[in-house]
Amino acid sequence: MSFPIDIREQAGVRTLHFGSDWIQGAMRIARPWRLELDYTREMMASLLLRDAARFPRNVLLIGLGAASLTKFIYRHYPLTELTVVEIEPRVVAAARQFFKLPEDASRLNIVIADGSQYIANHDKTYDLILVDGFDANARPGELNRLPFYRMCRARLNNNGILVVNLLGRSRGYQSSLERIKTSFDQRALAFPSCDSGNVIAIATTGEKIEIALNELKKQAHELKAKTDLNLLPTLVRLEQAKSCAGGILTI
Repeated sequence: MSFPIDIREQAGVRTLHFGSDWIQGAMRIARPWRLELDYTREMMASLLLRDAARFPRNVLLIGLGAASLTKFIYRHYPLTELTVVEIEPRVVAAARQFFKLPEDASRLNIVIADGSQYIANHDKTYDLILVDGFDANARPGELNRLPFYRMCRARLNNNGILVVNLLGRSRGYQSSLERIKTSFDQRALAFPSCDSGNVIAIATTGEKIEIALNELKKQAHELKAKTDLNLLPTLVRLEQAKSCAGGILTI
């Protein structure tokens, strides 16, 4: 890859760019473990959907960026093993130099590889797979194709969850969501688009998820007390978008 990697700072926030104004990741310098961007917080809504005492133990992240998701899970879930697949070694170097990516081989395995090829060639399974990979032109390439989503399904443990960052481009995200639904027996939904234009899709395996919105809010309060992550705005938007028929989120 030939794109430049730019690091910028403004108002106490350091951002990662691939040769354009498009933000590939961000970190508040005074609070490096915080999830600064809306869509990264939204991706962590998956933590509300399974038993917090056991979930997640094994996480695969495809796309490192500024390491925001990696650092959040590493800090707040000390029993969790993380594998991060990043295609561009310079991104890993930038994350270590500028974004406080931890070096801990016992819990954090950084792999330089193409995410779609990695998941096809390795048979380890995970509780949670987070996909947030784009090139310099904000294109996901193979990470947004049916074979990749089917492979993700095969690499999830029972009761596993896939979370994908889909950009709400002008042509929309519906075709991407349909590919995910096809791969997961229709057990997928997209959260209402957040202010940045990102749309987060979640797909599940195993036991059907049926959680009352009030219970989700209770869990969100507990998660905020534990990690300072506030998912209540996400739940409000879910409610407003009528994504919870009868007050119950079903996936």
